[in-house]
Amino acid sequence: MESKEEILEIVQMALREDIGSGDVTTECTVQPGTKLRGEMFAKERGVVAGVHVAGMAFEVMDPEVRFTPRVRDGDFVGEGAIISEIFGEARSILSAERVALNLLQRMSGIASLTRRFVDAVKLTKAVIIDTRKTVPGLRILDKMAVRMGGGQNHRFGLFDMALIKENHITVAGGITRAVRLVRERDPLKRPVEVEVRTLEELKEALGLRVDRIMLDNMSIEEMREAVRMTGGRVPLEASGTVSMENVAEIAETGVDFISVGKLTHSVKALDISLILKSDGQEREGPSDPGIIS
Repeated sequence: MESKEEILEIVQMALREDIGSGDVTTECTVQPGTKLRGEMFAKERGVVAGVHVAGMAFEVMDPEVRFTPRVRDGDFVGEGAIISEIFGEARSILSAERVALNLLQRMSGIASLTRRFVDAVKLTKAVIIDTRKTVPGLRILDKMAVRMGGGQNHRFGLFDMALIKENHITVAGGITRAVRLVRERDPLKRPVEVEVRTLEELKEALGLRVDRIMLDNMSIEEMREAVRMTGGRVPLEASGTVSMENVAEIAETGVDFISVGKLTHSVKALDISLILKSDGQEREGPSDPGIIS
């Protein structure tokens, strides 16, 4: 589980990257001491994720800035919904704005897409899980967002689970030998998952009593047969070319998990804006419909 310190490190890095030697535009156009209030609001429907991460960007920039969330991570909001209110030094708000929005928009995009996949399989036992196909340096936030969207996390990295894939099997000289080598050489005896591409490989893996078996790019018919052959002895994970168009059919085969790389590797950010205003100024745009669910 991620810690506040790990998230803080990401936020600090992002601010250093963006601000560098100084925010020249803001420093030239905004008088010191100018204080304004504003609102972050959704410009489209979706699941909000990373509200506290966005707030952390403003807090790091200026502890005096007041960031007040109006929704919670995991809430589904409508177009125009106010996500947070903000008040403080205008210079500080403007300098942290892009970092806060970048992180919030990406996390909300991941959570929104995850929710769509989760909803598509809700009448089955299948669980939607993520992969390691994340933006380097942002894996903590990407995987948090998946959970906020209702999915579950697979392994976090290469260190917390042995996942024996096609290339490992080729180099080791076969599935059985690869599993034996992991069990002999891993002092922590971590869980072992094996990737199989055919029903014959599945039969071999079933005899090894591994913790999970990944069905790689199998057809719907092959997955159904794999579920029948396994008989619940080992959890099965479907992987490869999963889309909104076929995920329900995959889930109906009876697999336990469905891993979806596109949750994090090519997600579309949720459209969110921050508008500053003087007291009494009204925000243009849709009225605030608030939280949908």
